[in-house]
Amino acid sequence: MNYKHFTRACQSSLQGECQCRITAAARYATTLVGGDRMTIRGLGLALILAAIPPVARAQKLSNPFFAFDNGTGRDQKLPLEEQAELVKRTGYAGLGYTGALRVPEMLQALESRGLKMFSIYVAARVDGDKPSYDAALPEAIRQLKGHGTVIWLTVQGTSPDGEQRAVRIVREVADMAAQSGLRVVLYPHMGFYVDRIEAALRIRKLVDRPNLGISFNLTHFLAVKDEPNLDQRLREAMPYLELVSINGAEHEGGWDRLIQPLDRGAFDVLGFLKKLTAAGYKGPIGLQCYQVPGDTEENLRRSMAGWRKFQERM
Repeated sequence: MNYKHFTRACQSSLQGECQCRITAAARYATTLVGGDRMTIRGLGLALILAAIPPVARAQKLSNPFFAFDNGTGRDQKLPLEEQAELVKRTGYAGLGYTGALRVPEMLQALESRGLKMFSIYVAARVDGDKPSYDAALPEAIRQLKGHGTVIWLTVQGTSPDGEQRAVRIVREVADMAAQSGLRVVLYPHMGFYVDRIEAALRIRKLVDRPNLGISFNLTHFLAVKDEPNLDQRLREAMPYLELVSINGAEHEGGWDRLIQPLDRGAFDVLGFLKKLTAAGYKGPIGLQCYQVPGDTEENLRRSMAGWRKFQERM
């Protein structure tokens, strides 16, 4: 038996680079053992499995999964300690926080429970008559030093020189964050200046800072009606993708249809996660909860149950 006979069946359903790796592995196995049929089968199979690239193997959903604070009682004015306890009780890895105020309090509430503040959600504004960003942001960035929290930045507003202003402001925020060893991630948001993956990629390139990445936010991706281009957008985003947000959703509609618990909606979130992990994404994934009706804790539990089912089915 030679390597050609050995690899033919293995290659029948695989293409390109994967076939090349299998052929090389089988040739190596044949060389090592000199053609003994049973030995080739055993050794060659192990080598072939090792040669198959990660995309061709089953993927695990082991990404850190955190909750946005718009689903942990923020809008109901729940005390920060109680929000952190709720996040812990329902099984999430931590929280995505909103704003630049009370950051040390939220950090303490989370970290004392073994949880992480994954992000702070803040805005940059290109309107000439408004502040470029929250006056509290520089101090918040200093307070976050050493905690690994991402500055999750929307870019809002309109201006005749919007792109120039956006680049200047985002660069300024990125440089501040770099002094504290933090990363900045652009948040595409329907209706904002940076509203789509393509816009985030363009600004990221123009800003040209090593600590600047982008995010993929499922609800806003659906809101701008880009679903037919999902595979292409993931390919474009992957080299710079540092955060992802998900939720149950329909394919179109208002926020009540585009933001639901993970166990609801017609959009194939599991299929999306399979594409994401197959592409190599290993970063955090956040649960978007904006204006989801019902009991806060019940919603969190339902979405966590949905997440665990996804993990089982990957």
